Amino acid sequence: MAVGLDSPRVSVYADLFRYRELFANLFRRDLTAKYKGSVLGVAWSLANPLLLMAIYMLVFSVLWKVVDDIDHYPLFLLAGLAVWVFLSTSLSAAARSMLDSAELIRKVRFPRQLVTFSVVATQLVAFGAMLLVLVVVSLIVLPRTRDTVWLAPPLALLVVALVSGLALAVAAANVVFRDVEHLVTALLLPWFFLTPILYSIAALPGGLDRHRTLKELLRWGNPITPPIEALRAPLYLGELPRLADVAYLAVAAAAALALGAFVFGRVDDRIAVEL
Repeated sequence: MAVGLDSPRVSVYADLFRYRELFANLFRRDLTAKYKGSVLGVAWSLANPLLLMAIYMLVFSVLWKVVDDIDHYPLFLLAGLAVWVFLSTSLSAAARSMLDSAELIRKVRFPRQLVTFSVVATQLVAFGAMLLVLVVVSLIVLPRTRDTVWLAPPLALLVVALVSGLALAVAAANVVFRDVEHLVTALLLPWFFLTPILYSIAALPGGLDRHRTLKELLRWGNPITPPIEALRAPLYLGELPRLADVAYLAVAAAAALALGAFVFGRVDDRIAVEL
């Protein structure tokens, strides 16, 4: 059965266009609040991943020397960190987005999901800046990427859809169950180390071949691994991304959007009361 434009699930995202002026105002509010009084502005969003990259380089490529087989490790690392930082900061901020805007939500009737999407859009500014830096540096340092770098924007859009859906689900669930934000915080650290950001799954120790199920679980059981691998292919390897990774990313993005709309739809009528 085809889903019409008036379907509740589609309407959750269509409201971004219908109430685009309101969304723009919320976005400007959040962006201004985030960088208020800052001299460097968006540059501070680059400082965190670049600092992390420098620390991980020192630990893994200098002190432990466990990534010597990965050439241009900083770019390999930055490609993974760009996706991860966008995901982690979006989920963390989204978890409290409606709680932090409780006064506005109680006073005015408007599509409440715009509050969460505004927070994600604020993090998207940093994600876009990181990708721009990565693209420019890759074109200079890795000539092999010049024929494939154009694939990064459409893949990044799918990542944005994936993160937006997850963020909406987290934000809506946290309105009713306040433990959700603490659960997200607790899960992010182990999730980070189970994601191939610091390492390549292909370069994992040979002993792991005896545990093929574990290796496959790390590869396909982690919903953020295929998106990272898909972006790394054109931006770092200079190759077309694997069809399996792109298909996984597209399906995961669609599933996340559906999940976000479903969870939000279940609690929308209760949000003002719960807050």
